[in-house]
Amino acid sequence: MSDYFYQLLRWGLAAVIIPIAALAIRPHLPALGTAPQIEINRDGVEFLQSRRSFEATTLAMPREFVPRFTNVTIVDFDVDGRNDILACDARSNSVILYLQTASGEWTSRVLGNDLVAPAHASVVDLDRDGDLDVVVAVLGNISPDDGVIGRVVLLENNGDNIEFTKRILLDDVQRVADVQPGDFDGDGDWDLAVAVFGYARGSILWLENLGDGYFRDHELLSAPGAIHLPVADFDGDGDLDIATVFSQEEEEVWGFENLGNGRFRSRRLFFTVNFDIGSAGLVKSDLDGDGDVDLILPVGDDLEDQFATPQPYHGCLWLENKGNWTFETHRIAQFGGTYAADAADLDGDGDIDVVLVSMLNAQTYPQGASLIWLENDGHQSFRAWRIAIEPTQLVTVACGDVDGDRAADIVTGRLNVMHPRVSSGGIDVWLNRGESL
Repeated sequence: MSDYFYQLLRWGLAAVIIPIAALAIRPHLPALGTAPQIEINRDGVEFLQSRRSFEATTLAMPREFVPRFTNVTIVDFDVDGRNDILACDARSNSVILYLQTASGEWTSRVLGNDLVAPAHASVVDLDRDGDLDVVVAVLGNISPDDGVIGRVVLLENNGDNIEFTKRILLDDVQRVADVQPGDFDGDGDWDLAVAVFGYARGSILWLENLGDGYFRDHELLSAPGAIHLPVADFDGDGDLDIATVFSQEEEEVWGFENLGNGRFRSRRLFFTVNFDIGSAGLVKSDLDGDGDVDLILPVGDDLEDQFATPQPYHGCLWLENKGNWTFETHRIAQFGGTYAADAADLDGDGDIDVVLVSMLNAQTYPQGASLIWLENDGHQSFRAWRIAIEPTQLVTVACGDVDGDRAADIVTGRLNVMHPRVSSGGIDVWLNRGESL
């Protein structure tokens, strides 16, 4: 997502595009296929109500506050068989763990604070001592800034899931938007891939684990606007590669092929001439079930425009892995203001569906959707279903079995920046209750 999440996070980098101009740009986009059929009414884009029922629960929050959650992750942190929720909160500058009790109630615990605008938290036993640590990407400022204010911070678990020691693994860089673990040099320990978003300056780094808490940084590419860093064996050769999306000067997806011994080859996998498309993240998933790892690209960040509105090119792209570092682009949804995506088998039919959230669609059009899912028919033809029009200003989403019924549920987080106002919620859990009668 370009900057007022990473724009509050292009003030002034992009011109205001009115809908007529947006339509004029559209024919010049690469051929992306046909998006799912949708209804158009006087309120804008309207999706059919989902035939699957989702029961929403808002996690306990202060009565009056402006939510600014930048990331949510579903993980069984205390290894008790029940999934918990890990959240980055740029309002309180903290990482919060929401633990689920046996009765289904939620308790919260701050794992680390004084983390100025945490953007993403990854769970990994970084020191290999048998408990789960948290590695945090810290922006340093949620607003546009090219200062050397970014950090990678380790919240080291002291063994009880209660006390965590904060250690700085990387500083003296611009704003950091993501950090992901992986053994990139094959020596048996955890290294780290780092997306330095910056503003006009940025880079992709990998941090070589030298042991005893020390890391050496290696630059893979210098460019601003890197958001997410999915790590996977994209070419099937047995080692871990890295992918990322850039959303500032260019709108591109890049892959970094692991050549072994800490060496990488950079490959551009996707680009568009529409610099206003608004890349908003990157998710890995074998969407077509053919055994390799594809990429899902949500597009719809329009926050450089003071009067942001849904655009016809907003939605979701599927980058199908065709082998040998070739990815074929398919457009699988039109959805105004798309800001995040995740993938899971929501309807239990054995194929992978996609969940999308919008930061501005429902706010701009009162009956527009803010949360939808794309039903996969098993042949990668997708039908879009509306789950909710409230809450609005959703920027992060994760899928997983929250209530232990083996059905994929949804967790969403709000980042209230366009028209900041007091809210009673910020993180919502959407329990999958199956098909409605």
